[in-house]
Amino acid sequence: MADIRIENLRKQFGSFVAVEDSSFVVDDGEFLALLGPSGCGKTTTLRMIAGLELPTSGRIYLDGEDVTFNRASARDIAFVFQLFALYPHMNVRRNIGFPLLSQGMPKAEIRKRVQETAHLLQIDHILNKSVSGLAGGDRQRVALGRAIVRRPKCFLMDEPLGTLDAEFREVMVHELRELHNRIHATTVYVTHDQHEAMAMADKIAVMNHGVIEQFGTPQEIYSKPATMYVADFIGSPPMNFMRFTSRLQRGARFVSLDGVDVAVPEIRQEMAEGELALGVRPEHIRFSDASPLRGAIYGSEYLGTNQVVAVETSSGMIKARVPANRSFRIGETVGLEFNPANLALFDCKSGRAVASSLYSEAKHV
Repeated sequence: MADIRIENLRKQFGSFVAVEDSSFVVDDGEFLALLGPSGCGKTTTLRMIAGLELPTSGRIYLDGEDVTFNRASARDIAFVFQLFALYPHMNVRRNIGFPLLSQGMPKAEIRKRVQETAHLLQIDHILNKSVSGLAGGDRQRVALGRAIVRRPKCFLMDEPLGTLDAEFREVMVHELRELHNRIHATTVYVTHDQHEAMAMADKIAVMNHGVIEQFGTPQEIYSKPATMYVADFIGSPPMNFMRFTSRLQRGARFVSLDGVDVAVPEIRQEMAEGELALGVRPEHIRFSDASPLRGAIYGSEYLGTNQVVAVETSSGMIKARVPANRSFRIGETVGLEFNPANLALFDCKSGRAVASSLYSEAKHV
């Protein structure tokens, strides 16, 4: 396997910029998820790494070699598409072995490699079956097998679970991560599903309008979002934002919200007066009768072990994740309490975090 290094990658189609100045490194054996909504540039980025699209500018390095303008066939990568793209007239064994056959590998070596790959994917029992009659999960394993059998330097996957139903998708998420651990493969995985990215990836690049908003571990992305977009895109429910207007001074430890001083992490920069947003995850909100920051219960969603309660405040609607055994009345007034270690503060104009518990560690790209 090998590392992947992307430097200032840009792709423009006419006047439309699909990818803007992207830079990141995928270490040897690491699993990176490119995460974002449709049209954010994640698949275009993947296709440039694969050699299926040429960048407008920037460089792509694979295992230290500059492959920016190399043909896809010269990059020693394996691509797994969203659609399985299997050969319906071939059985499972021949589908998996076809890339090796195309390379002119001896038949004995092909049989050995196919058998090893099938055992790894636990599909030994269907090697002689036609792919046309297989269930979606097995078809996806065959597609993965066709990529793995080549033993490439890295794997590129473009929403490979997108066509599976929810039950199969959940199973395959765990199987893909286990497979990654067994073969220690360098992998770049495109998805719009935050649950897939959080469950599988070592690192996540969150993309929006062709720009990488934040690059980091799942824990960093969730706990220390670098932008409001990341904070809103990650989490279910997403981070709450309580908007207010104020002037920030460097070193301040409090902000005024609804006339109440709320403790926040130390503010690292001075700003002119403007609209700000206090960000807090639903699980980091506590109800306290002693808190002067008040809101009215709007509704609740029971989730078994807990419930998500919506509270209407003068700064906007917020959602709190609280124990399931607590009961509330619609319209009931409650006090809201936050731990400053779990808060973030954002500049609404730029969308950037200006204070959080470990703001200096948030990675803006």
